[in-house]
Amino acid sequence: MKRLISVVALVMCLCTILGGVSVFATTNKSYTYSISGNPVDSPDAFTPDRQVSAAQMGIELSEPADLFVDESDNVYIVDSAANKVMMLDKFYKFKMAFGTSFINDQGVPDSLNKPNGMFITGDDIYVADTENCRIVVFDRNGEFKRIVEEPTSDIMSDDAIYKPIAISVDGQGNMYVVSSTTNNGIIVMNRYGVFQSYVGAQKVNVDPATLVWRQFMTAAQRAQLQSYVPTEYNNVTIDNEGFVYATISSLDPGAQQAAVMGNSSDNSPVKKLNSAGDDVMARSGFFGPGEVNIINSSRDETDILGPSTIVDVALGPEGTWTIVDQKRSKFYTYDSYGRLLHVFGDKGQMRGNIVMAEAIAYQMDEKVDENGEIVREVKLLCLDKTALNLTVYRQTEYGDILINALHNDNERKYEVAVDDWNSILQRNGNFDAAYVGIGKSLYREGKWEEAMEYYKYAYDTAQYSEAFKEYRKEWISDYVWVVPLVVIVVCLAGSKLFSWAGKVNKAGILKKGKRKFHEEVLYAFHLFGHPFDGFWDLKHEKRGSVRGATFWVVLAVVSFTYQAVGQAYLFNPKGATSSVFVQAVSILMPLFLVVTSNWCLTTLMDGEGSYKDVYIACGYSLAPLPFFVIPSVLLTHVFSLNEAGIVSLLVSIGWIWVGLLVFFGLQVTHAYSIIKNVLTCAMTIVGAGFIMFLGLLFTGLIQKIVGFISSIITELSYRM
Repeated sequence: MKRLISVVALVMCLCTILGGVSVFATTNKSYTYSISGNPVDSPDAFTPDRQVSAAQMGIELSEPADLFVDESDNVYIVDSAANKVMMLDKFYKFKMAFGTSFINDQGVPDSLNKPNGMFITGDDIYVADTENCRIVVFDRNGEFKRIVEEPTSDIMSDDAIYKPIAISVDGQGNMYVVSSTTNNGIIVMNRYGVFQSYVGAQKVNVDPATLVWRQFMTAAQRAQLQSYVPTEYNNVTIDNEGFVYATISSLDPGAQQAAVMGNSSDNSPVKKLNSAGDDVMARSGFFGPGEVNIINSSRDETDILGPSTIVDVALGPEGTWTIVDQKRSKFYTYDSYGRLLHVFGDKGQMRGNIVMAEAIAYQMDEKVDENGEIVREVKLLCLDKTALNLTVYRQTEYGDILINALHNDNERKYEVAVDDWNSILQRNGNFDAAYVGIGKSLYREGKWEEAMEYYKYAYDTAQYSEAFKEYRKEWISDYVWVVPLVVIVVCLAGSKLFSWAGKVNKAGILKKGKRKFHEEVLYAFHLFGHPFDGFWDLKHEKRGSVRGATFWVVLAVVSFTYQAVGQAYLFNPKGATSSVFVQAVSILMPLFLVVTSNWCLTTLMDGEGSYKDVYIACGYSLAPLPFFVIPSVLLTHVFSLNEAGIVSLLVSIGWIWVGLLVFFGLQVTHAYSIIKNVLTCAMTIVGAGFIMFLGLLFTGLIQKIVGFISSIITELSYRM
């Protein structure tokens, strides 16, 4: 019996050990995002090192609110409910506490009241004393120094409530304060507590329909509507260069999700503000900071959808910065270019997981290794508000290599960084920053084509464009005779084509009877510069036909199909394609909507053109498109991003030309005055929209009927 109990106990111990290993395995699972928004596995940059309970720290935690690590690796925890700040050593052991009782500058006993944030610079410890509406400054020994009272200014409203919850201080002593009840941005005060300005006010999202509806409301109704005011920040920190990193979690979910997906500054949950309050954060990654909605993924975390709830940001080594998502208990780390490096963390009760993340901070301890070299040990600390503990994550070997590569990259030692980037790619072939780093090294060596290939792997179109310009310059210097030759050939071919078309059209003036197909097609060249007499002859002299108009419609479809599949990488980095069917629908549907709508209207407005005449006029009006779309696609293979405007300009000119031809063609076809034609064209657009609405309504009705009949048949089959 004793032997059986021993065996059972041994099995339980093994299960516990294996369970602990599996806990670390699930917690360590790191990933990044692909360009499609799906998670891509990556090695662990951080791994759970330990979870330190309040008892192990030698303190009592009631309501932890903030976390800070000084340059000596001492850890400070702000306890809001206990009204104090606790200082721990680098090993997370209690050293001292302050704030519960001190003598203020008036010689009166005082204490903190619901403090929520802190910051240390020089010899000063700044504490956001929230409920007392002030900032209290202590020295490094926890002794009281001074009080920064609530700021006053003419631009601050009289009924404004000042509740500081977070603070950062720059090298000049300027204070950046987040007030939980202030929606004008971050409050900036000088070292003496004098108000300077608001910075970084959030963009206001207003529903356009509500704005219109407000014009018809009474004053009482407008007063009951939601007040459209900017939302408040929730945390702030500052780097050595004076740039302020601020987070916000009260954004509109839809607006924040759009900002993440669109990599936009507006409504972003994290901003990097300069002294003027402008967001200067680089966003070179596939997505903006925070979570994206993952569709059709097998990961468990996809059960938590919607934008992140970002509650804190911490500045790491080599320009990296990490944000924490309280909703998912995940940590997202980015480099100075805004590229996502890795994501890790999970929500739960197990060791290494976080229940309710409240604050994060980096702890970087420098040690001397066995070779006498200084080694920096990087840790990330997370304060758990619910579990009342401190979770410590240690940077792994993969993370060390990544930071070392970023260091060499920041120091412009691209050749040295290549070894680190290659080492990273051996562990993580999906890491785009490594491809960019190798591309930079190849670029400096003058290997433009190879650099372009690596930039292409990372979808870095900006760097690719720079390498492409150098490659193009080198190619032109080697084949300088090709460029003028191509220009001469294109000019001669175009001249011959237009000359031949002119001769055919001139010979067709006096021709009677049925015309040949090529004569009908080439008549479009006469319309390019002579729309009035051209469309007159097109209708009355039968210079064109339905088959001629159809030819130009089909050629327009082919042109846009070629545009969809033939553009160079710089102009289509994601490799998006489109089928002939999609392009045909995108051309034919608007065409027949316009033709049908215009014919319906003109039969009521004394128009002289038939449905056939309108179709022919509109079909021939599409003729300029191929002459602009196809060259624009070819130019994408020789243009860089700096010349992208020329490509867009060519296509725009083609569409403007088409619009003018349609306008003049309908005017001549129906024998309208210009004013009547303008009115008819406007009504045609409205009519086309109405026809589309009826079509969608009819389609929906048919689907309802089919579904109803199908359900009846299914029900009868079950009952019979």
